[in-house]
Amino acid sequence: MEKTIDESVQGTALSVENKASNDRKLYIESYGCQMNFSDSEIVASILAKEGFNTTNVLAEADLVLVNTCSIREKAEMTVRKRLEKFNALKKDRPQMKVGVLGCMAERLKHKFLEEEQIVDMVVGPDAYKDLPNLVQEIDEGHNAVNVILSKDETYGDIAPVRLNSNGVTAFVSITRGCDNMCTFCVVPFTRGRERSRDPQSIIEEVNDLWDKGFKEITLLGQNVDSYLWYGGGLKKDFRNASEMQKATAVNFSQLLEKVALAQPRMRIRFSTSNPQDMTLDVIRTMARYENICKSIHLPVQSGSNRILKFMNRLHTREEYFHLIDNIKAILPDCAISQDMIAGFPSETEDDHKDTLSLMEYVKYDYGFMFAYSERPGTLAERKLEDDIPEETKKRRLGEIIALQRRHCQERTEQHVGQIQEVLIEGTSKKSDQHWMGRNSQNTVAVFPKENYKIGDFVKVRMNSCTSATLIGEAIGYSKNN
Repeated sequence: MEKTIDESVQGTALSVENKASNDRKLYIESYGCQMNFSDSEIVASILAKEGFNTTNVLAEADLVLVNTCSIREKAEMTVRKRLEKFNALKKDRPQMKVGVLGCMAERLKHKFLEEEQIVDMVVGPDAYKDLPNLVQEIDEGHNAVNVILSKDETYGDIAPVRLNSNGVTAFVSITRGCDNMCTFCVVPFTRGRERSRDPQSIIEEVNDLWDKGFKEITLLGQNVDSYLWYGGGLKKDFRNASEMQKATAVNFSQLLEKVALAQPRMRIRFSTSNPQDMTLDVIRTMARYENICKSIHLPVQSGSNRILKFMNRLHTREEYFHLIDNIKAILPDCAISQDMIAGFPSETEDDHKDTLSLMEYVKYDYGFMFAYSERPGTLAERKLEDDIPEETKKRRLGEIIALQRRHCQERTEQHVGQIQEVLIEGTSKKSDQHWMGRNSQNTVAVFPKENYKIGDFVKVRMNSCTSATLIGEAIGYSKNN
């Protein structure tokens, strides 16, 4: 995850695998979580077989797709503004069709077509294999919709088309859906129940990425720690599985080990974890293998036990501290990042102070911080009054952000003076004379280019830093190069 406090991220998608024989143009924008960006790569793969190449030039697109996020109101508002722009362009390009994908499509379903009439196609996150039929429908002049959630779809049989790829890092989806019914979250309603992907298909995708020159992968899921493969089906069906299936089941720590062993020179990251599901087996596996990056995204959302209970987070403040203590004991150099919500319903100043004190205890490397946004259909929206004034939410969020920035500075400074392995991902945004890459802890480092190239693993001496970026000099290739 990138170190940001923004609520959504967008990107136009350009494939590195376009085919000369394809004669139609597909333009995709993705918003929200990394899973949406991964899903867009699946969509591009499916539509490539239907004659579409991706383009980053909106004006030449035959089909415009927006992969949407419903996690916060701001993300939905951004998408609506983009849809208005796309529809304005259709006046000059009437053959252009517009479709909505992802969580917003699932949540609003037919409303886009029936009430707002701003799109031609609505496709939920489990219905992408139906895209060929849906495209045919809109080509024939009909609106098209498929938002049926699946109990077993993982897209494990589809090789994603890598979009906006630097050729170095890639996402590999391992689970879909979420069974943790946090009261503020729409994900269980928009992405369905948890189901895990066949580990063999995951290994095959990782091996293929290595063969294509990729050097780092991120294993993705709404909750990677709940990964459990025993032959397919929902996790709740595990109790009905045969003894043989249970004996050969693969959990997340075992999957992590399989991936680490399959490609010992490839860096491995994962996201996102849930405190109530993370086991020490995962931490011990991380400690055992050098190619598993020492960084964990561990959302807590609040430091108050009272608020955690209202959120239906199935852990306490004290249990979270215990997990943090164990992580630091087993992996002393591990970076830990957070998600935090300010102004959840009924939050008092004491609850807010509990959040600040939890942050002081952990001292996160970076975080994703938001003011509470009521999401339609969630238990919090139905049962809890959004009673915290906006100015109070903003003030508390500002205090959380200010504290996190201080901790970012402290944590980044700890790397100064060390020699660390950095994977070069591209040119620095601020200087075309410098490379940019990340260390194992996911901290960005910049250093003079010299004779190194994208995709190299190099040893970098960290000489100074800003609040979130290390500044150093390369002193040679690392052993992984």
